[in-house]
Amino acid sequence: MMRSQNIFLVGPMGAGKSTIGRQLAESLSLNFKDSDHEIQRRTGVDIPTIFEFEGEEGFRQRERQVIDELSRHEGIVLATGGGAVLRADNRQDLTSRGVVIYLYCSAEQQYNRTSRDRNRPLLQTKDPLGRLRELMEERDPIYRQVADMVVSTEKRGTASVVKEIRRRLESELP
Repeated sequence: MMRSQNIFLVGPMGAGKSTIGRQLAESLSLNFKDSDHEIQRRTGVDIPTIFEFEGEEGFRQRERQVIDELSRHEGIVLATGGGAVLRADNRQDLTSRGVVIYLYCSAEQQYNRTSRDRNRPLLQTKDPLGRLRELMEERDPIYRQVADMVVSTEKRGTASVVKEIRRRLESELP
């Protein structure tokens, strides 16, 4: 079906990586992993706490270790954190160890999906929508660079997105 049995989901917060990843993994009989949840499991604290005590750089170092380890597994769907693609070594691991799918949605859609979520340290600002726009401007080109496939989740249900990904995996990738 594809060059690797691994599928790595990248994209901004609120794009649906965890929700879509779980259902995609189930539909393909693969294991689901979420790098943010794994970091929280290992540390015993939530991501805002890691940001508070270690800063973004401390979190990114933990994320780097988790992505390196998880991307070495076989037969997984991995939902990565929105900023995972910022590190070149993460990009290299993802592109060399599986199929990378960029789940795209606009900053406005992200805001609608995340505005009440207090577990988003990068959005704890006076202008979260403005911050989402800044992050998209910075990260969208990187997401597109690493992606084997771009799938919009804009105003779409999970089942529809999973169905599109499955169809495209079968028809587009070697």
